[in-house]
Amino acid sequence: MAITLRPVAAGSSLAGNRLPRFAPWLILAASVAVSVALFALLSAANSSDFSLAGALVVGLLLHLVVTTVLSASIEGRRRAVDRFVTNLVTGAFLLAMVPLVSVAITVVTNGMARIDPEFFNSSMRNVTGEGGGALHAMIGTLLITLAATIISVPLGLLTSIYLVEYGRGRLAKIITFLVDVMTGIPSIVAGLFAYAAFALILGPGVRMGIIGAVALSVLMIPVVVRSSEEMLRLVPNELREASYALGVAKWLTIMKVVLPTSIAGITTGIMLSISRVIGETAPLLITAGFTASMNYNLFNDRMQSLPVYVFTQFANQGNPAFAFLDRAWAAALVLILIVMAMNLIARFVAVKFSPKTGR
Repeated sequence: MAITLRPVAAGSSLAGNRLPRFAPWLILAASVAVSVALFALLSAANSSDFSLAGALVVGLLLHLVVTTVLSASIEGRRRAVDRFVTNLVTGAFLLAMVPLVSVAITVVTNGMARIDPEFFNSSMRNVTGEGGGALHAMIGTLLITLAATIISVPLGLLTSIYLVEYGRGRLAKIITFLVDVMTGIPSIVAGLFAYAAFALILGPGVRMGIIGAVALSVLMIPVVVRSSEEMLRLVPNELREASYALGVAKWLTIMKVVLPTSIAGITTGIMLSISRVIGETAPLLITAGFTASMNYNLFNDRMQSLPVYVFTQFANQGNPAFAFLDRAWAAALVLILIVMAMNLIARFVAVKFSPKTGR
């Protein structure tokens, strides 16, 4: 018996109807155009300023509704729901990117005015107007953050190793609960804690870089513990059991098997925790204070940092005011570039040192 196969027509129920590929883009352009025209008419009628952000938001919502209705009438309910969710997620992503792009453009535009050699090789000592730089703040930020890292990484890593490899019973639950509580404490509380602890020993009014490092370490430790704990839990138990079967001690298994396997994720978590605290202002303003001079000693006198430098330049504007604002924007740009560089280093470490699964 011969069976004849015939091609399915494009308009048949099996193939289904589909919107053209350019239809969503055409609907988006038309929706934005209608929204912009509507907002322009409203602003002209009310003699008010034109809101471009509001027009774009309304245009995206109009695009979402029109695309869903057309898809439901032509393609069916299932395809319409798929388009609705896709457009909703895409729109949410675009809206989330708006403040990020806006902040980046604003900081770069205003900060480039003072990105010059003087800004990177001089401090604010004896500077009351134009000129000066932020070298003392950059050195202070690097020293304080380095000290906080030296304090936080061993404590956080050893705590995560205990929770994953040794922790059982009530003590492990108490430590986990305390880490969760520390994760949510405000940064100002960490600064007050560090200041109060050193004030009991050295007297009230003490300001030093090491106190700021202790305050930042209070914020870093829970992040390091959580990220390292998750990375250690991802190490397969088969690797541990194979090491134990060869007669290797547990501590040596952790050193030679568990940590090397998870080192990429642990390093990434540490770098991200540094990026999280390097821009803190409130705890450093309380603990390290601010100064216009260079200070390389964490254990002696006040120490400037980039976040506090931005705050003081903006809050204590002199004459001319634009010089102080330019320095504040330039320091903010430098701080953003440092954080961006650390995130890129973290991603590079994660890719470079992650275990290779292929042959």
